[in-house]
Amino acid sequence: MAVVSSGSPLMARRKLGAELRLLRDGRGLTTEEVGAHLNCHNSKISRLELAKRACTKKDFEALMELYGVRGRKRTELEALMRRGRQRVPPWWHAYNDVLSANYAEFLAYEAEATHCREYQPLLLPALVQTSDYARAVTDNGIAALGPDQIDVLVEVRMRRQERLREENPLHLDLLITEAALRLRVGNAEVMSAQLDHLLALTDLPNVSLRVIPFHAGARGAGTGAFILFGTDGGTDDEVAFTESADARTAFQDDALTLRRLNRLFGNLSTVALSVGDTTELIARVKEEAKSDAGDEHPHRTAP
Repeated sequence: MAVVSSGSPLMARRKLGAELRLLRDGRGLTTEEVGAHLNCHNSKISRLELAKRACTKKDFEALMELYGVRGRKRTELEALMRRGRQRVPPWWHAYNDVLSANYAEFLAYEAEATHCREYQPLLLPALVQTSDYARAVTDNGIAALGPDQIDVLVEVRMRRQERLREENPLHLDLLITEAALRLRVGNAEVMSAQLDHLLALTDLPNVSLRVIPFHAGARGAGTGAFILFGTDGGTDDEVAFTESADARTAFQDDALTLRRLNRLFGNLSTVALSVGDTTELIARVKEEAKSDAGDEHPHRTAP
């Protein structure tokens, strides 16, 4: 992994932690042995390596001496240590009374990512939802939420979408099933507006949306939802979030899981429609939905 001094405090802690783990392994030391050297519990060493806590200057210097790090590499690692200790509240800090710790962690990785690959089998991805669609999804979730909480979560989702139109935007590669495209969320008007929104997003050069059609069969629906985040640094920087049945996301960064999810995304991509065919399908589904809505509300004759 390349050592860099740029990025958010979270990313700096991740890179420093990964380097510390490599240095410890290179010395053939256990976390217990390093903890004894720093006069602390081994859990503290594990948390430093997993970026669960910032590294103090005192601990950093003790680790550098233990691992025999000198010169340019030590300077680069020190820059990561200092960056990782910066306390700059992110925009979602204002919503902490509603956001779970799990969701806040997810937002931190999303904010730092330069590209995102996502697979959704039943619902449209959050970054391409309209506010009405997002409200209908949130209001129908497994958790019992009050109106104010729903308002905040929808607002957070809309703030997240601003990344798509920044000067250096987030690049999206999205795979959804045809079921996610056709599943009615909210009423007919909500879905019509949502489909129009998807069509508008296809004009953005940083957004690729492809549909896995029904005729792809089990090859297009053999897993639950997952998201892969990466940076320009390459696959070493990738992390993933997998979604459970209760809509909670689980953080994943072990190499085996990342390889599996990358391979799975590639396999799903092979059965997805092209971007052009996807656009045509969205337009067709919109027209079919319009006809279905008309059939549901036939003109009434006067009594």
